[in-house]
Order: sequence, then C-alpha cells, then structure tokens
Amino acid sequence: MAEENVNLKSETRSPFLVLGIESSCDETAASVVSNDFRILSNIVGSQFEHHQPYGGVVPELAARAHAETIDIIVSRAITEAGISFRDLNAVAATGGPGLIGGVLVGATFGKALALANQIPFLAVNHLEGHALTARLTDQLDFPYLLLLVSGGHSQILIVKDVGSYKLLGTTLDDAVGEAFDKVAKLLGIDMPGGPNLEKLALKGDPEKYRFPRPLLGRPDCNFSLSGLKTAVRYKINQLCNISSQDKADISASFQKAVCDVIVDRCANAIDKCQLDLSKSLSFVAAGGVAANKSIRTALQTLSYQKGIQFIAPPISLCTDNAAMIAWAGVERFNKGDFDGFDFLPKPRWPLDNS
Repeated sequence: MAEENVNLKSETRSPFLVLGIESSCDETAASVVSNDFRILSNIVGSQFEHHQPYGGVVPELAARAHAETIDIIVSRAITEAGISFRDLNAVAATGGPGLIGGVLVGATFGKALALANQIPFLAVNHLEGHALTARLTDQLDFPYLLLLVSGGHSQILIVKDVGSYKLLGTTLDDAVGEAFDKVAKLLGIDMPGGPNLEKLALKGDPEKYRFPRPLLGRPDCNFSLSGLKTAVRYKINQLCNISSQDKADISASFQKAVCDVIVDRCANAIDKCQLDLSKSLSFVAAGGVAANKSIRTALQTLSYQKGIQFIAPPISLCTDNAAMIAWAGVERFNKGDFDGFDFLPKPRWPLDNS
C-alpha cells in the first residue's frame, strides 16, 4: 500500500505521468509515459563496452555501471519528456526478476525519487512489463494469449488482468534467448549473441542441417531446447575446421528449428484456449526474442492460419526498456496498487499465480 504521506496527484490531474526505471540486466533505462498511451521519452543506456571483452554480462560490472549512469539516464528522460520531476504522479522501477545488483540500484533510486517528491512508488515485475506492452501500443483488451520469450524466460500465458496470469507452458531447461546466446558462443559469434546469430542466419541455408525439434508434436505447451543446443555442438565438433559459410548454415538451421518448436507449442496453446474458453483470444509475442524477425513472421503466419489477431510490439519495446515499466506502473496506479518504501527487490519473481 502507499505510504500515508504520499500525494496522489492523479486526483487533480489527467492525464497523469509515470517515470519508469529499468535496470534488471545490462541496460540502464528510463522513460516517461502518460496514461493516455503516450511515450514522452524512452532512454536506454547500453553497457556493451563493459561486457564485450568477457563475452557475456558480468553481474558485478553491470551493477556498478547502473550506479554510475542511472542519474544521467533519468535526467535525460525527464528533459526529453519536457517536464520536471514535480510533474510526475508516480515512479515505477523494476523490482525483479533479474540480476539483483542492478535491480537494487534501480529500485533504490526509484524509491528515493518517489520519497523526495512525495508521490507513489511502484515496484514492477519485469515480466509484467513485457506482458502489458501490447496494451500500451495497441490498447488491447483483456484477456489475451501471450508468448513471453527472452534471455531468461520462455512462457505461454493467458493474461487475464493486471497481476492475473494463467501459465500454460514454460521451459523445462534453456529459455529461447538463452539457447540463442549459447549457440552463438559455440559458433564464436560476438555479443549480443542472439541478434548477431539472426543476422548471420540471413546468409545461411535453413535446410542445410536437420537439427532436432524437441517436444514437437507433444500435446502440451512446454519448451525444451537443451537437446537442440547439444545437437548444434556435436555438428560443430564434427565439422572441425568450420568455415564462415558453415557458421551461417548452422545459424540458419538452428533458427529454423527454434521457429518450428515455437510455432508447434503456440499452436497447442491457441487450440487449448479455443477449446477451454470456447473463444479465440488475440495472440501477443513479447520479450527480447520477439524482436527476431523470423520468429515474428512464423508466429504471424500461424495466427493467420488460426484466424486470430497477432500483435508484436515494435522491436524497441520488445528488448529491455523502461517504457514498459512505466506503463505497467500506469496500469497498477489505476488499480491503486502501490508499494511501500520498504519493498525488497526479488531476484526471482514468477509472473503467474500458480
């Protein structure tokens, strides 16, 4: 609940403004969003140069970089929005899940801003930020079906309402984004692994290697990609002196296998919704991997075949950003669902209610 001394500015002002702060991994981001679906600013600060020498994100370096730049990023977001801190009605910050050092930096900074300006603080589940983005971009009504795919999560859920989710399927091992990054590392592709593998796949033959499609044809909605990743490693070892064209062909063949798995899993979820709910739901893809154009195209084709609406937010709002955190803050503000300044960040924070 909100602290007693918090000033609920929404009672006297419409539209109202929420500052969002995102720091769950290796981007320091801040955004100002209004409750009338406008993104007034959306600043993302990359830490690429800090982590590139190590071939992956180093948690300690990430937390330090967040602490060094968060005040600059937030100030830029306020300036670009053309407002002052006094114009804000609430501050929303990622409260988890994520790398706990970075989450602590963002949440603490957000609480300090809210306290200094006597406005509500909202601790946002990073996954809920992704889940609600389609409502910001497309004003989508509840309920809808969601594929949430990112570096650490692969889930299919029914989004019933703000804070209300039903899990239909999840990963049994590697998340989709994690599999992309691990295969990219096996191939010696520079970070960011997933996006660079996608680029390389454009030069390859997706039919060159027939990699396994784990769980394909199974009636559930779960994912398993560790076997596919292992098959790629065996193929790389088998080829020995791997050429640049080999890398492109492996990338394309791996990506095609992932697309086939995702489409099969999502087709099951769509059918399940139509059977259990006796109606079709709009289908949303969100999270960093939803920026992959091959996956987006495959899901769009599936949705067309099933006769349902498909929505994928703009690519800039699929990858980690603060606009989604600010919008989730707007949604929770509308419900009066505030957090106290004693909120403790959560390195793990499941989205579903089960």
